[in-house]
Amino acid sequence: MDEHGHCKDYLKNFCDFIDGELPAELCEQLKAHLAECTNCTIILETLKRTINIYQSTAESERLPEDVHSRLLARLKLDDDWITKGS
Repeated sequence: MDEHGHCKDYLKNFCDFIDGELPAELCEQLKAHLAECTNCTIILETLKRTINIYQSTAESERLPEDVHSRLLARLKLDDDWITKGS
């Protein structure tokens, strides 16, 4: 990946890029990088697909309450985190 430049620097900006929150100059730099870097393009497309899958199933499929509670406990989170993180 690094043969095409600063892939690690671009990777940390993918979420802002997808959300349309990346500053214009950095957005153009990232687009130019993606035009030349197949690996970063694959990672970006995979991230987009993952987000789409999550968004399309998050509303319709709720975890059983006991599984939900165990997951939050395991991650050391509480229900307030979910509303703050949304």
